[in-house]
Amino acid sequence: MEGIVIAGTASNVGKTVTTLAVTRALSDAGYVPIPAKTGPDYIDPSHHTAITGTQSRTLDTWMQGVDGLRENLHRSAKTIERDVASGKREPASATGEGVKSPIAVVEGMMGLYDGSVTSTAATAAALDVPVVLVVDAAAGMQSVGATALGFKAYATHAELPPEVTRTVDDPRVNVVGVIAARAHPGTHADGIKRSIPDGMTWLGYVPPMNDLEIPDRHLGLHMGSEVSIPTDAIAKAAETIDGEAIARMATPVPGPQPSEEDDGRSERTRSPPNEATVAVAVDEAFRFIYPATLERLRELAAVVTFAPTAGEDLPACDAVYLPGGYPESHGPALEGSPALSSLADRAADGLPILGECGGLMALVESLTTTDGGTYRMAGVLPGTVTMRDRYQALDHVEFVATEDNATATAGERHRGHEFHYSAHTFPGGEAFDVESDARFVFDMARGKGIDGEHDGLSEYRTVGTYSHRHPASGAFDNLVEAARTYSRGP
Repeated sequence: MEGIVIAGTASNVGKTVTTLAVTRALSDAGYVPIPAKTGPDYIDPSHHTAITGTQSRTLDTWMQGVDGLRENLHRSAKTIERDVASGKREPASATGEGVKSPIAVVEGMMGLYDGSVTSTAATAAALDVPVVLVVDAAAGMQSVGATALGFKAYATHAELPPEVTRTVDDPRVNVVGVIAARAHPGTHADGIKRSIPDGMTWLGYVPPMNDLEIPDRHLGLHMGSEVSIPTDAIAKAAETIDGEAIARMATPVPGPQPSEEDDGRSERTRSPPNEATVAVAVDEAFRFIYPATLERLRELAAVVTFAPTAGEDLPACDAVYLPGGYPESHGPALEGSPALSSLADRAADGLPILGECGGLMALVESLTTTDGGTYRMAGVLPGTVTMRDRYQALDHVEFVATEDNATATAGERHRGHEFHYSAHTFPGGEAFDVESDARFVFDMARGKGIDGEHDGLSEYRTVGTYSHRHPASGAFDNLVEAARTYSRGP
């Protein structure tokens, strides 16, 4: 598998649409595009998946490390190989020729060099693949070339995270080409093309089109399953992008190096996967699940899904995972869901439960929306959550377990990220004695968590966090181990 990173000069310059157009241009040229996204994002990958039909993966050096990031991407290539071998995927291209090779197309986050503990530049260096720069050309022409030159030159000044510099030999950020977003055909595009400096390649442009706009809301764009860009609009945008030239620039993606940690994960995988069953909420309210999370859970246990907002009750299980999403948009459905009542009963029985962000919101006593509506939630954990007009936290996080719990053993250090508009409060505010009703099981080393110092509100074997974790943290291995213990009984 070869790869390339599609980076922007900043946020909101058209990276997602350009990435989709690049995947289509590569497909039209006979290649298999493998989509991915830099950073902890759940939403942009859903648009990749909707357009390409291939599950897009999140690549984050902070949460996964260099080898974890490479392994995650190579899993996609292996999945495609299995699908072709089993007949699920047709091994032919739109050109009528055989598929030439898989090419990873990794959409960046924010601007190329932006980020506190990781960045698009860090991902490109970790994968050792070149960068194609997306420049918003709506109000510029020759300045696009000047901007591209500056971004290429700045690479020698870029500060890369220690996870990258310790692992990668000669880590570099190599900006090799330019795509102009929102460029008009004719004089405008031609002028931009002439401005591209030597040492960089003009790869085309994406014209301004109403059909290419994706509506957004408080947590970002709408999900690809909710509002998908018309495929004919993407096909039209791809007509002015040189897929063959992009393919020539792509370079091989190194595979992960085996480690003692991998040996431990393999040992856990060899345990019978049907020894325990994990129920995962998947519906309109609970949407934020990394593909790698479901894969890891299925390696270790039997996985069943349920949809609380559709009225489905909690299935028979030995542990529950409530991922993040939009519970604030489905208050009435959740309040009336039998699954939340069952969660309360089973939690008191010691069932291991992990709720992340939106999952935490569903586990507390009540949820209040920005329009003033208040809805009863499961009531497993003390306190209420209230939606705010401005985000309350947005960053990568790190925290340490202060005691054994369903997702970590005492002393374990986990990394993740947080992004939410809700705030949690206890009854009586600061005067509330947390230890009288529950406890925190994580101390924050970086990030805000629930109260600025702690995350992981816990009662019984239930843990609710504002932090989202990737399976590379080991959290889901621990959850399955807790499920196995629960399945064996007292």
